Amino acid sequence: MLVAYKNKPELKEKFVAEIIKHRKADQILQGTYGRGSGKDWKGCAVGCSVHSLNEINKTRFQTSNHKVYETALGIPEWLARLEDTIFEGLPVKEAKLWVERFAEAIPVGANLEPVKWKFCAYLLKENIDRVLGLDISYELKEQVVSAIRQCLALHENAIKTGKWDKSAAESAWSAESAAESAESAAESAWSAESAAWSAAWSAAESARSAAWSAESAAWSAAWSAESEESAA
Repeated sequence: MLVAYKNKPELKEKFVAEIIKHRKADQILQGTYGRGSGKDWKGCAVGCSVHSLNEINKTRFQTSNHKVYETALGIPEWLARLEDTIFEGLPVKEAKLWVERFAEAIPVGANLEPVKWKFCAYLLKENIDRVLGLDISYELKEQVVSAIRQCLALHENAIKTGKWDKSAAESAWSAESAAESAESAAESAWSAESAAWSAAWSAAESARSAAWSAESAAWSAAWSAESEESAA
């Protein structure tokens, strides 16, 4: 199990201090993992973080390598990708502060896996509400919502028990086929209502992605205003 900052308060202190130094030197920049050198170096959230670790540990990791979060910080790669995605979607002024806010919000020694379950559950609930509000057939709604709810139940159980049920995750894989069926049904209605099809296809894809995530335990980063509270 990964433990945030490898349970070393001094690691977090040095890491956050280095990120703040980058921000004050105006070295945090959207749209690039890293460019320039020395005092002219600039990079994104992940680029800045990995560059900071290189400065602290005298390593030479590629600043585009999200996996470094796991090996050097004890922070899951999926959370690094989420941080990166949020960073790129923020206004410039907020983005420059986001990197240190994210780093400071993570408690030393924390197990961050439950954050994924909570964040997935939040997104899945949002998708259910979205699908229920669509002007599409009842049958199509049922197919998509059923697939999403199977995945939601899996994540809610993990939140409640603190454990990921691998057996239930394998069963939830069938939600993918339901999502695919809903996608096909939506596609057939394309000529009549393209806007509704587009929204339904997106919801079906979300359900299918969540089912795959349940099987492989991989995370696909997505934008959300709630994410910072989850990390905290």
